[in-house]
Amino acid sequence: MLKFISYMASLAFFTLILLIVGVTYEVAKINISIPDYRQLADYAPPVTTRLFAGDGQVMMEYAAEKRLFVPEEKIPDIIKKAFIAAEDKHFYSHAGLDYLGILRAVIGNLRKIGTGKRPAGASTITQQVAKNFLLSSELSYTRKIKEAILARRINKAFTKEHVLELYLNEIYLGNRAYGVAAAAINYFGKALAELTLEEVAYLAALPKGPNNYNPVTHYDAAIQRRNWVLSRMLEDGYITEEEAKTAMEKPLKVVKRKSGFLKDTEYYSEEVRRTISNNFGDEALYQGGLIVRTTVDPRLQSMATQAFRKGLLAYDRRHGWYGATANIQIDENYKENLQKAELPKGAEPSWQKAVVIKVTKDKAEIETAEGKEGKILMSTLGWARHAEKGQNMGPVPTSAEQVLQKGDVIYVEAIKDKKGEYELRQIPRVEGGMAVMDPHTGKVLALVGGFSFAKSQFNRATQAYRQTGSSFKPFVYLTALELGYSPTDLILDAPFVLDQGVGMPKWKPVNYSKKFYGLMTLRRGVELSKNLMTVRLAQDIGMDKIVEMSRRVGVNDNLPPYLSASLGAADTRVINMVGAYCVIVNGGKKVPPYMIERIQDRTGKTIYRHEQTPCPECAADKWENQEAPDFNVIREQVVDSLSAYQMTSILEGVAVRGTGAKLNGLHRHLAGKTGTTNETKDAWFVGFSPDLVVGVYVGFDEPESLGRYETGAQAALPIFYDFMEMALKDVPDTSFRIPEGIKLVRVNPQSGKPSGLGDTTYIVEALKPDFDFNNRQRVIGEDKAVIGGPKQSDGSVQIGGEY
Repeated sequence: MLKFISYMASLAFFTLILLIVGVTYEVAKINISIPDYRQLADYAPPVTTRLFAGDGQVMMEYAAEKRLFVPEEKIPDIIKKAFIAAEDKHFYSHAGLDYLGILRAVIGNLRKIGTGKRPAGASTITQQVAKNFLLSSELSYTRKIKEAILARRINKAFTKEHVLELYLNEIYLGNRAYGVAAAAINYFGKALAELTLEEVAYLAALPKGPNNYNPVTHYDAAIQRRNWVLSRMLEDGYITEEEAKTAMEKPLKVVKRKSGFLKDTEYYSEEVRRTISNNFGDEALYQGGLIVRTTVDPRLQSMATQAFRKGLLAYDRRHGWYGATANIQIDENYKENLQKAELPKGAEPSWQKAVVIKVTKDKAEIETAEGKEGKILMSTLGWARHAEKGQNMGPVPTSAEQVLQKGDVIYVEAIKDKKGEYELRQIPRVEGGMAVMDPHTGKVLALVGGFSFAKSQFNRATQAYRQTGSSFKPFVYLTALELGYSPTDLILDAPFVLDQGVGMPKWKPVNYSKKFYGLMTLRRGVELSKNLMTVRLAQDIGMDKIVEMSRRVGVNDNLPPYLSASLGAADTRVINMVGAYCVIVNGGKKVPPYMIERIQDRTGKTIYRHEQTPCPECAADKWENQEAPDFNVIREQVVDSLSAYQMTSILEGVAVRGTGAKLNGLHRHLAGKTGTTNETKDAWFVGFSPDLVVGVYVGFDEPESLGRYETGAQAALPIFYDFMEMALKDVPDTSFRIPEGIKLVRVNPQSGKPSGLGDTTYIVEALKPDFDFNNRQRVIGEDKAVIGGPKQSDGSVQIGGEY
């Protein structure tokens, strides 16, 4: 017996030795594969990039993980206490592992064997930091051993405050929120310091399972878990019994937060996002926590969007009703089917989805998706003529039955002050773009890339290249003014024919009106947008000089050197045209458009600044009552200021008595130029006040005619009009700035000659100081009528070939 006992003891001892060796070996092997915890000393998690408007409002956020990093000392104590009470009550006393908690978890898990329930953990906050930062979420004892070893090491290497900072900024709390700061905003729309006790307790309830305690889908469970956290906080002495009771009785109210923050800035934000991605990379954009200051003016952006949408809707109504895009059966399931029915994206916020229940001659009875009943009266459907190919329309409807059918799913808008009455609405097919700039700085103050970002993310203000039509003409005439031509010079308005070479048809440009008016002043050629005068002037000065002007002002760096380009046959972007018009109004200085003022990294260090003008005084460490730095921003002078003002004056004439004369209704100093391309496929208006430049383009994405009468003055100018009416409402009217050297002289608008004492018809012309009326007035085109060839029977002039 003694021998047996001795044998068993030896066996047990040997087994124990083997077990110790095996465990030591496994631990050593695990130890070798454990990540380096020291990387936590320089914690730099993926952080949300935020875009700010010019007035400081947050306009958009971009992030792979929605996180806002907050230093430990900036996190309110009540939040720390709530998470410690819920997750690790002995956090400040243990050395990374809570052995009592581990024992309780082991006993509890033994009881769960065979039940199919998930084993409970006993992870401390330090262990969760080790797992979240350095390990995977794999359920294994190997991972738990690694977690325990790392927790001990982390506890020795870092302060409790640093560990808590790591935890509270990294923990996933659902709703795409990483960290307590992002969760506070996503759930409650508040900063950490603004949270109430019951809101703090709810956030502390989330680490164990955010989806299980989602207040939208699991409200009762969320309340129960929140109240459990409050009871733990009471038990640990963090709150009083009265505070706990009051908080437990409060409902749980969360906010529905949009992905964007500033209304109508989607196109602007996307353009900024694309710029950052191209220059700094997606990792910096989505993980770098960049602080991006943009130039957008929220007030002007809202006005631009409103005016642009109004203009496209007005165009759309002039071209009829396309018909309903969906139809459902009016049966016992129609309410459910109405909810499922899809309509084109991009509806205005005030529009509602509805179904036609019944149609008679005088009205259509409808029911909205919200269950409201109403009617569309025939008296509001006069515009809804059947839209046909080529922007043609059918007859004016005389019955609601000619427009709508039972079961049609449509958009409607309630008529103000008329209960139960609605108007029919549809998403426009036509598109366009709009940009607003400060001509003195180059700041892009507003940008509209289309009718709706939900409908199409393609930005037609910055990405679409379209023919400019007559909106390019000012740069032809500006070239002439720089070369010494005068607004009073005469140009022949008569038929023009160009021989393009063997086998090529003759080029015969015409005026929009198809009429000719003989000799007219250079000014009137712009004001009335005369194609034939423009072509003759371009031929006289040379297309090479116009090409150079186009490059200088930024319209097009590669303008084709053909006469047709002088009429706007080449294409460019809205943003380029607006930037080029800035040169005209600001006295000839080039101010390239820009949208990003400054970019800072997560530490606040500036990594990009638009303004590069040297300013040593701007780098002062602190303000000590010194005067603000006074320095001149350097702008490249690309056009002489006198010629620029002459063109400003001429374009003001466009707004007073030319193709833009509708602007007289605003009673302000405004200037600009209409533009219409061949077959009216593109409509433009680019115009300005002394301190704002606005460009508008309207057209289809797949070029087709807008309609016979849809010129720049009809389709684009009203958008400019509506915008300027809002933007300048409370701004005092000022005249355009006149540079030193300009002479203002009264002249006859028809002849360009000085007006006599008795003349009742005259304009004030802007002339350069060296201009002398006694010298011969330049006449362009008339000499070619004699020298270039005989006049034809219809009065046309042969240029370079047979007519």
